[in-house]
Amino acid sequence: MGYREVYEAAAADPETFWIAAAEDVDWDRAPSRALFAENAPLYEWYSDGLLNGCWNAVDRHVEAGHGDRVAIIHDSPVTGTIHRITYAELQDRVARLAGALAARGVGKGDRVVIYMPMVPEALEAMLACARLGAIHSVVFGGFAAHELAVRIDDATPKAIIAASCGIEPGRVVHYKPLLDGAIEAAKHKPDFCVIFQREQEVAALTPGRDLDWHEFQHGVAPADCVPVEGNHPAYVLYTSGTTGQPKGVVRPTAGHLVALNWTMKNLYDVEPGEVFWAASDVGWVVGHSYICYAPLVYGCTTVVFEGKPVGTPDAGTFWRVISDHDVKCLFTAPTAFRAIKREDPEGRLIGKYDLSGFRSLFLAGERADPATIEWAADKLRVPVIDHWWQTETGWCIAGNPLGIEALPVKLGSPAVPMPGWDVQILDEGGHPLPAGQLGAIAVKLPLPPGTLPTLWNAEARFRKSYLEHFPGYYETGDAGYRDEDGYLYIMARTDDVINVAGHRLSTGAMEEVLASHPDVAECAVIGAADPLKGQVPVGFLCLNAGVNKPHEEIVAGCVKLVRDQIGPVAAFKQAIVVDRLPKTRSGKILRGTMVKIADGEEFKTPATIDDPAILDEIGTALKRLGYPMS
Repeated sequence: MGYREVYEAAAADPETFWIAAAEDVDWDRAPSRALFAENAPLYEWYSDGLLNGCWNAVDRHVEAGHGDRVAIIHDSPVTGTIHRITYAELQDRVARLAGALAARGVGKGDRVVIYMPMVPEALEAMLACARLGAIHSVVFGGFAAHELAVRIDDATPKAIIAASCGIEPGRVVHYKPLLDGAIEAAKHKPDFCVIFQREQEVAALTPGRDLDWHEFQHGVAPADCVPVEGNHPAYVLYTSGTTGQPKGVVRPTAGHLVALNWTMKNLYDVEPGEVFWAASDVGWVVGHSYICYAPLVYGCTTVVFEGKPVGTPDAGTFWRVISDHDVKCLFTAPTAFRAIKREDPEGRLIGKYDLSGFRSLFLAGERADPATIEWAADKLRVPVIDHWWQTETGWCIAGNPLGIEALPVKLGSPAVPMPGWDVQILDEGGHPLPAGQLGAIAVKLPLPPGTLPTLWNAEARFRKSYLEHFPGYYETGDAGYRDEDGYLYIMARTDDVINVAGHRLSTGAMEEVLASHPDVAECAVIGAADPLKGQVPVGFLCLNAGVNKPHEEIVAGCVKLVRDQIGPVAAFKQAIVVDRLPKTRSGKILRGTMVKIADGEEFKTPATIDDPAILDEIGTALKRLGYPMS
């Protein structure tokens, strides 16, 4: 069957479709049905089934005779080490860690906060929690103490598992003092902490509270897998909220495993035993879905990469990893490729490596501008697939399902909705819009398996954030349109659609045009307050390495490009060259914060920012353009 037939089959009979998909994971007790709608609009999947996430990710492969297959490759250019762990070794390590946690009283339903860098032990901690039915909450390693404390108070963990440090190019990030500060600031106190000591920095342990990773496992009986209900939370992952209070996205165990397992073949087109690499971090949803659970549940080898796309040591690092480990599919953020393209615009470093086994590149996390996709496709000679999803959804809403049917790529579009997703473009009143019209993107309920059923201890906030604006729909917070062929175009966050003299315009469309300029490596467009037009667009341009033209010439060229391709209606007249853009550690550009600087509003430096000093540079650049207006 092709894409259209599969999609329509899932739409016509979702019960049959998702029960069939559920047969590809192991159950202690099969569910009586797929969808449980008794509490609509709060839906659940496979609620009365019993299964275990760790069994599905680890033990079942050992039982099937694949214990010698490599489960994890830890590739760490920042420490100069490569380490491989087989499924049999992973089973032993996870069972011992789970046994040690259980001996300290951690059991089904208890929360465990994990605060770790990109080391295999981070995945082992996640899987050990899943083995016991404990609910893990991974906090991005290196998050400030205050942000960690907020999450500790919301999750109320029985235990915290952390590392002594993280390692960035040229510096050690001291995790333990941040953890100590967070526990001191938090109202809730964990019963104990487990510290994985790295040789680059051995941390001082607090007597009576802190336990050494290896010592506390010594002599403890390994733990068996504890079956949990299908709707039992596997984890809580905090995503930033508009109020400043993070939202705890809940991920139910069964739907999570079923949906992720389905995507490995049908979307990413990989086979068990092949190497799949998601170049992200365990602190983000991509790390949960596609570094830890999906590749392991499906029986692939997953790469845990501790490095950067540039600087560890150069812009050829990704090609080296692909070549060394025979990676078949790479999934990363567009911002990583923009950084590589900026450092090596001709792609000369690619020629140093054998990429003959590499089959596909998937991009997500930030809009993939056509210029970046074209560059990657031209240099790598493989399909470059933009796909769109969110922390809340856990897996792809719209993409190009290579394992079902490789659809034509349309630049600027993440292609089509995946089976199970009824995506609509709505006006402010909640009415569907025709093809080509920009509107709010919403998904008709129920959402498919693996998506969030609620927020942790915050059902009212869940309803208000996602369900109330468009009754009967999940509000994505993204804006875009659909073309005549059903392809989606995700143009901006809803907040990034600007109103220029009554015209609703997408900043994403302007960014696409700017990114097509040959000298521009990366860009952002925001809407700044204007007394006459309400808002006007302002562009920020980062240039390719080696560009020596006058900045005024490049800005003038960019203004002309937008005028030629979008029209005078865009009112795009102001842009400025900057060295870098403010981003989260996962690569998202902090456009909302830039707008507040331009408008002279108070703002809180986002906890997720990669480097707070960039905000001062943006403020200086905006002042040169006359912002904020008095």
